[in-house]
Formats: sequence, structure tokens, C-alpha cells
Amino acid sequence: MSSLPSTLDGWLAHAEALHARPIDLGLERVQAVRAAMGLRFACPVITVAGTNGKGSTVAMLESILLAAGYRVGVYTSPHLVHFEERCRLQGKMVQADALLPHFAAVERARHDAGGATAVSLSYFEFTTLAILSLLAAQNLDAVVLEVGLGGRLDAVNVIDTDCAILTSIDLDHMEFLGPDRESIGREKAGIMRAATPAIVSDPQAPQSVRDHAHAIGADLWLAGRDFRYAHLAQQWTWQGRAQRRNSLAFPALRGANQLLNASGVLAALEALQARLPVAAQAVREGFARAELPGRFQVLAGQPTLVLDVGHNPHAIAVLAENLDSMGYFPTTHAVFGAMADKDIAGMLRRMLPLVDVWHLCDLPTPRAARADAVAAQLVALQPGARITLHSGPVQALQAAAAAVELADRIVVFGSFYTVGGVMQEGLPRLHGKHLDSSPQ
Repeated sequence: MSSLPSTLDGWLAHAEALHARPIDLGLERVQAVRAAMGLRFACPVITVAGTNGKGSTVAMLESILLAAGYRVGVYTSPHLVHFEERCRLQGKMVQADALLPHFAAVERARHDAGGATAVSLSYFEFTTLAILSLLAAQNLDAVVLEVGLGGRLDAVNVIDTDCAILTSIDLDHMEFLGPDRESIGREKAGIMRAATPAIVSDPQAPQSVRDHAHAIGADLWLAGRDFRYAHLAQQWTWQGRAQRRNSLAFPALRGANQLLNASGVLAALEALQARLPVAAQAVREGFARAELPGRFQVLAGQPTLVLDVGHNPHAIAVLAENLDSMGYFPTTHAVFGAMADKDIAGMLRRMLPLVDVWHLCDLPTPRAARADAVAAQLVALQPGARITLHSGPVQALQAAAAAVELADRIVVFGSFYTVGGVMQEGLPRLHGKHLDSSPQ
């Protein structure tokens, strides 16, 4: 091997240049490198897949387990600003230097596994293995892994789970996962394992999910059958197979679907109680402390600023419902940018009744739709739409901030690149700058 990179940026550039296809689903190559690394976990592993709600589920599960006193490691993707966000140890983002020996371990293993020709890994596969290697090297009590895309063929699935959680299942990444919920559900159900709990938070789970669980002999927990919740005026209650949790405070994470996600988390904790017992106080503290930047995140101050990485019609429908419940705002400005392969018209259509002014932006990736192409779709849906075009999310947010009154609202949504783009430039500073310059 030639000299290896000595920085995280160097390793990320190396990983990006290795493979011809950015997304290349399949486990054979990853499995070969994992075996060469001897990668395995000694503690319980919880794997989370789904179309929407994965991040919230991971955040609440992590927060509760930490409150219970366990040593917890987490892998999520993608990141908003810094790559290191993808791995957390004890609730804290991993340091770049800690990742370097594990990138080197993946590089050695792909040469060992490939013989004369090193195994070619995609950026996601290479970085996933490096983070899994780091997590496996810690003395952890529990590991929570978020699937990147699908489930069955995702690199995360090279690790056998001790408890699978499937969140909502809807239409996204259809070119990879199939044309309908049944096909997509079948792919996501691929994270299940025989004789282990499989929690399905989606109250309308596709039949394919149930069929796969039965076919492999997984211990299937269905929302509405094996566990359920009741939303009361000031609190909520949860009932599992044997446990009942009463007088629960609502999770700190905002949004209409969070009780669905929280209900699945409690089912997973009941299913794993023999290995990871959790007291009622830890549940209360964990729900109260859970944080997840960029998921219906409402920043304090005026004008109101909302960040949401939702990037498919189902997620945007939830965002619209959440925005609708916030009360009255004279004008809502939207900062929007999205990937070209997404159902952009479907997302825009859901938000039309709520948005008064659109600030459309290009994004710094070849996969993104151009702002003018998005504008054409928007005009077709709403011929009189008020639209401005911008070279990036920061420019779009600056334009929105210059145009709003204090009582108005700005919503930044459509992609991790859109929300991450404004956060990367110091979003609180931008927000505060507008407040400082606003007429009193």
C-alpha cells in the first residue's frame, strides 16, 4: 500500500475516489472486508430502518439508555455539517483523530480480503465499516445503528442485530427499493434476524414486512397488536406485551409523529429488558433530554425559524401538519432545495397552502435539482407563486431574513444539504444578525 492519509479529510477524499458508483447496494464486498477485520460486537445491537422517523427513534433510544447509566455508541447518517456527527459515544460526537486508525484498518482489510486486487468499497461502505470498527473497539453496553438506505442490502446490515426497529415505511429511493410500499417494506425488513425482536412502529405495516418476519422466525412486535399508546390531554400512556407505562410526559422532540416513534422505542426496551433493564425514571429523563438537530427544529427568537431535513412527500406532510399546529404567522417564507431524484412536485404540493414566498436554491452536489428547474415545477403547480432563486442555501436564507417581519416565519427544508448548508455558516449568527438589524 502507498502512504496512507493522515487526516480525516484525507481519508474521506480517499474513500470517495475508490468506487465508480456512489450507491452500490449489496453486502458481498462489505461482508468480505468485515470478515477480514474480524469485526463483531460483544454488546446488544439495535438496528433502526425506515423511511422517516429513524433519526428520532435513534435519538430517543440513545437518550433513554444514557439516562439508565449505560455506555452507548451510535451510528447515524448522513451528517448535517461535520462528518464526525455520524458517530456518537456517550452522547458526544466522536473526535476526528479517533477515527483515523479505523479508516486505516478498513484500508488494510480491503487489501487482505481482495488479494491481488483490493476490494472496492463505496464511500458509504468504507466510512460505515470505519465507524463500526471504532464502536466495536469501545467497552460499550449497547450500540444503536441507523440504516442508510433500505435495509437488506445496506452496509449496516453486515452486523447481526439483537433488535430490529422499523419506523414508518413510505415511498422514497424507489429506484433502489422498488415501486410501492410492499417492495420497500420487504427491503427494510431485511434487517430482521431469526428469533430476535423485530419492532414495527408503522401502524399500517406492509404485508411484506409481516410475511418476512414470519418466514425467518423473527419475534414480530406490531404497533396496535403487541404495543399501543394513548394520547391524552397533558400526557400519554403506553402498553406493551407485559409492561405498562403511565403518565408519560411528551418527548422533547417536536412533531406529530413523535409518539409513534417513542412507542416503538418503548417496545424495543421491553423486548430487551432482560439484557438492558431500564427504570421508569430513565424513560422520563431520556424522553425529556432527547435532541435531534434539523428535525422540526424551531429556533428561539423572532422571526420564527424552523429547520427540517424532510425530503419526501410523507415527511413533508408531517412537516406541514406540524407547521399548521404552530399558530398564526402573517407570512411564511420557505428556503427550499432538493435532490433531483426526489418527488419534488409531491413535496411542493404539500406545502403550497402554508408558504407565501419561496426562496429556491441550488445545492453543492451534482445530484441536486437546479433552483430554476424547481421553480418551473412550482409555477406549474401555482402560477402566481412568489419566487426568488439563489446560488445556495445561505444566500436563500439571507434573502428571506432580509424580507421578513418579526412576526413572520422562515422554514428551511427539502434536504440535508439545505439544512446543513445554512447550519454550516453559523445559523444562529445569521438569525441574530437579522434580529439586530430589524426595526423595533
